[in-house]
Amino acid sequence: MSTPKKEDPRTIRSREMFKNAVFSLLSEDSTMSNLTVQKIAAKAGLNRTTFYLHYQDIEDLLAQITDEILQGLSDKMVDLIHAKDLPEKQKLTQVLDYLYIHRNYLLTLFKMNQFEEQLFLLLKQLVETRRKNTKKDLPADYVAVEIKTASVVGIIMWWIKKGLHFSSDYIANQIHLMYRGQ
Repeated sequence: MSTPKKEDPRTIRSREMFKNAVFSLLSEDSTMSNLTVQKIAAKAGLNRTTFYLHYQDIEDLLAQITDEILQGLSDKMVDLIHAKDLPEKQKLTQVLDYLYIHRNYLLTLFKMNQFEEQLFLLLKQLVETRRKNTKKDLPADYVAVEIKTASVVGIIMWWIKKGLHFSSDYIANQIHLMYRGQ
């Protein structure tokens, strides 16, 4: 029986440095066309060769960052779906807390349209799972899953872009008030 190979701490540190560098550069100038591997490597204090050891190109770096954040969000949602002892509003607050922690990355990803569609699909799965697990029959003319999901994604995107002065608990309460039931 083999054990999974542990990732080298230097690899983890280099990837984190590249991730921080790309977001720092994008926060200074959000134009993707101005972003180069040389600029990212210089900002990270590393060289281009090290960049190419980890990524094929800038798009690969952004895709990996997006996947990492989405995987974390997905893991958080799966854990919360299975947590039977937590009220719905508290589950939503925990998801929003996760998004708040990653807000700087998310703002950049939203600007580049790297994240919205994937967030939509993830939340759609959550809404569908909740509806499937509900104990009551929903009326035939109930709000479509896509419409409900789009509105929640819109609220979350607005909150991350412009409404961070509201706490995650406040936003969770507002969403809960809008969507009592399924």
